[in-house]
Amino acid sequence: MTTVITGASGHVGINLIRALLARGRKVRALAHVNRRVLDSLDVEVTDANICDPDSLRRAFEGADVVYHLAAHISLSTGDWQRCSQINIEGTRNVIEACRRSGVRRLVHFSTIHALQQEPQETPVDESRPFVESPGCPPYDRSKAAAEKIVREASATGLNAVIINPTGIMGPYDYEPSFFGAALILMANGRLPALVAGGFDWVDVRDVAGAAMLAEERAPSGASYLVSGHYATVKDIALLVAEIMSRKAPGFVCPLPLASACAPLIAAGARLTGNRPIFTRASMNALATCNHSISHARATRDLGYEPRPFNETIRDTLAWFRENGYIHSG
Repeated sequence: MTTVITGASGHVGINLIRALLARGRKVRALAHVNRRVLDSLDVEVTDANICDPDSLRRAFEGADVVYHLAAHISLSTGDWQRCSQINIEGTRNVIEACRRSGVRRLVHFSTIHALQQEPQETPVDESRPFVESPGCPPYDRSKAAAEKIVREASATGLNAVIINPTGIMGPYDYEPSFFGAALILMANGRLPALVAGGFDWVDVRDVAGAAMLAEERAPSGASYLVSGHYATVKDIALLVAEIMSRKAPGFVCPLPLASACAPLIAAGARLTGNRPIFTRASMNALATCNHSISHARATRDLGYEPRPFNETIRDTLAWFRENGYIHSG
């Protein structure tokens, strides 16, 4: 039977495809952009769009399992329309196409950003409420709304499970991702200063493995936090500096100052044709991330265990270097 992946050309998608192919699975990849990264993989590629219900139904024909990864990932505080269209309405379309096509199981990728981080003194687990405040970033709210829709569909008969990864990093990061771009700047010695704060980071290969375990073992309706290790931006910069044999930036900008400067940083990035990495939304995430995000349920039900953090950093930098993103060190 065929396994379908939406958002297949993204960072998680590429790693998931490789893991599925290693198990002899037949994969159909839905790729809206960057299809060239799929050229070397033995997959059936289709350009179906999650915003086009008819194209989704055609793409899901004969599918046994659908992994829904496609999303609009945004660090902007003014991106609600796009986030809503893709992350919410796109998920509705995926659910309807699964039902009409007789898909046996849907594995939906949500995010830690969909869950409230407060109270900080209590570890985050799957019982945390969703973010709902209009003041929260559009990406966070849209992913929370999409996860609610999947849960509601599961309660009415859809065989679905949910994965909530934390901050993802790892190899095969072609675009690259937002934090992958930050790692490249660090490795190339082009990040003049650091920002305070940190996040829980998980290896993309561990996320793919957890999703496959959830497909195989999880009861319908279950959700799993897939976390890794909390590390500050400074912790990561020091590790990158050690691996690359270069000096880490010495100045750590306080988050209030960095947040105040974020619009200027974003404007400068746009002028140079780059995506802004440090925005008010990203600063807020670094400032408010709970230091303890529990993967106890995934460990208990799925046997999930994250690999060491330094292994992830080393492998990611090695992949970036091998593929020409890092030019020195």
